[in-house]
This record gives sequence, structure tokens and C-alpha cells, in this order.
Amino acid sequence: MTAYWPWWAGAVGLAVLTIGYTLATDRSFGVSGAWERVLHWRREAELERREAEFTDERTLVAALGVATAEHFGTVPAVPVPPGPAAVPATDGRRSGAHPRPAPLVTQAVLLVSIFVGGLIAAVTSGRFHIRFDMGAGYRHLVTGNPVAMVALLFAGGVLVGFGTRLAGGCSSGHGLNGCGRLSPVSLVATATFFGTAVAVSFLLWKVI
Repeated sequence: MTAYWPWWAGAVGLAVLTIGYTLATDRSFGVSGAWERVLHWRREAELERREAEFTDERTLVAALGVATAEHFGTVPAVPVPPGPAAVPATDGRRSGAHPRPAPLVTQAVLLVSIFVGGLIAAVTSGRFHIRFDMGAGYRHLVTGNPVAMVALLFAGGVLVGFGTRLAGGCSSGHGLNGCGRLSPVSLVATATFFGTAVAVSFLLWKVI
């Protein structure tokens, strides 16, 4: 019999994680978005480099002037702010614009920490062992054929990834952050995937 944390301890842990991540990075917590950015780390690193170049308002104005001159063949009279005092603090974002995700390194550390944390918990509890199936319950309800099991898990993973991208976020992003911010999109998305999970669970345990 597997021993789980009480529900309130899990709720407190998730709250601390979500609030701590938001305070530390000034961004919303989300796993699928972090995973997508880490997979495309070259593109994201280049975007971060370009954004860093234009954090300074004077650098941005100068770059726009050069681009305009190259396009029209003239040097426009573009006023350049005299110094840092005239430059508003933007931390790379424009007022009212959707904030960029947390730095790429931060999100890579987040993903590694999830893996390492799970590994530490399994080892310290004495339940760590390598397995290639989903357990006796899965074999009993779905399939005991190893090939069919791998195929079903692969197809399920693809569908989860597709749904995550289609919904613009996963359960951590919509459920923990979006609902906490009362985002209408997140409320609908969370109700949809949790409702579907409840229906499928009922089907597996009560019907099959």
C-alpha cells in the first residue's frame, strides 16, 4: 500500500512552490512552457540576447535610427534620451505588454529540479527501482502486452502534448497560476481537463 501525503500538505507544498517561483522570477509557473523553451534553447537564447540589447531605451532608439537610415538612405533626426535618468525601468518589457517567460536557465533548472526532487524522494523512501510498465493496476485494466503498453503510452503522451499546446498551457500553468489569477481561459481549461480526467477515471474503474 503506497503512503501519500495528506491532501492539505500537498496543497501547502504546491502553494509554496507556485508563489515562490512567481516571487523569484516575476513570471508564472508552468512546466510545459519551460519544456518547450528548453527543447528550442538555441532560438530562445537568441531571443534573450536580442531583448537584452534593447533593454536600454537609448540603444533601442539608436538601432531604430540605423534601420530607418538603411531603409530610406537618409539619417533621420531621432532624439536620443540624454542619460539613464530619462530611461524608464522596463526590465526588457513594454508597459502593458505580455511579459516574456522566465530566463531560459531558470526554466532549465526548474525541469532538472523536478527530476532530481522525485529521484531524492524515491531513494530516501526506499521505494526506488527501475520499471518499464505502469504497474499491476494498469496491466489489469488496460493491457499486459509490453508492446501494446509502450504504444499506448506513446500515443497518450503525444495527445497530452498536443492538448497542452492547443490549450496554451498544462495543468500547472492553468490550474495553479491561471486559476489563482482568475484567468477566464485558465478556468475553462482547468474545468475541461479535470472534468475529462474524472470521467475517464470513472470509466476505467466502474465500467471496464
